Amino acid sequence: MRAVRASAEGSRDRPAPGDPELGGPAPCGPAQDVPVRGGSVAGGAAQGVSGRGAPARGGPAPADGPLPGGGAPSRGGAASRTVRPRAAAWAELLRVPALFTVPGDALAGAAAAGARPGPRTLLAIGSSLCLYEAGMALNDWADRAEDAVERPHRPLPSGRIRPAAALAAAGALTGAGLALAAGAGRPALAVAAPLAATVWAYDLALKHTPAGPVAMAAARGLDLLLGAAATGGGTRAALPSAALLGTHTLAVTAVSRRETTGGSALAPLAALATTGALTGLVTRRRTRLPAGRRAAAAPGLPGPAPAGRPPATSGALATALGAAYAATAARPYLHAALNPSPPLTQRAVGGGIRATIPLQAALAARSGAAATALLVAALAPAGRMFARRAGMRKVSIT
Repeated sequence: MRAVRASAEGSRDRPAPGDPELGGPAPCGPAQDVPVRGGSVAGGAAQGVSGRGAPARGGPAPADGPLPGGGAPSRGGAASRTVRPRAAAWAELLRVPALFTVPGDALAGAAAAGARPGPRTLLAIGSSLCLYEAGMALNDWADRAEDAVERPHRPLPSGRIRPAAALAAAGALTGAGLALAAGAGRPALAVAAPLAATVWAYDLALKHTPAGPVAMAAARGLDLLLGAAATGGGTRAALPSAALLGTHTLAVTAVSRRETTGGSALAPLAALATTGALTGLVTRRRTRLPAGRRAAAAPGLPGPAPAGRPPATSGALATALGAAYAATAARPYLHAALNPSPPLTQRAVGGGIRATIPLQAALAARSGAAATALLVAALAPAGRMFARRAGMRKVSIT
């Protein structure tokens, strides 16, 4: 899904969203080149990931020529210079920083199911990550002809990754995701299978159709239900949370469809209204824990109070996280509505993708899982830190 499966740090350069959200439209950045220290990928493969720049034509390679004094160059140095650009190309293809928007789906689903996160929850997270990355690789494979004209700097059209390798990676990651879901139990596999089908259908057929945003929303909602099925064995209690997360993804995806052309204030306005409605729902009311699971809630995942309301701590936390969600998404939406230019529309998409994490955390908090909510919320700064250190502050997810 491509998220609005969302970019933790950046903007996107394609009209369809990415954040299956998993493999699809996730939401996880605007139409910009992937910046690197000292430059950007669009500057050409010759600059590499570090941004140090390539030698002038006709000049000797910095480390491949003879060393001063007549020594031979180190084999390890040449090998490392080959491996690093290749790894960076795969990181760009898979939109690695956007992965921080994924674990919150399964954790919010587990919280909604009223069950203690455990080994099966970890398997669900692993499955989600694999399916998300499968969607990212498949997205670029499906769009390779379009990218050759509009985005020639990307890994496939630039020749840094072969199309066959990207397609093989998508297939292998899909298989790994389904295998991990099977390890979490039959209920989890029963959700992961349609999730994988949605990811492939979005990338190969639905992305540029009116059904594209709906497919993206469905993928993100299914991802939350995967966590509930793996942890608690059922999905019924998690349906409201999945609907709220899917609605957010639908709004971001709708905005992203005009991010390269701009000119439409309707989608940002609709997304702004949706953000306000979701903020009210996530802070005012929470999903009741299913019967028989209240006593099983972990100390960090308390069950409801006798009146069916969340504990005061969880209620206050849900309100704070809901406010963080609104603050992250609403301002860029408003700017794009007032001036629907491509740059501001792209920023609106990036804001919507980043808002996915506080929304996931707020959903966990409203289910009474304060510890889980804090854990999910911590993924946002962790994602920003990773993106800075990796030199990928802005990563397109579509």
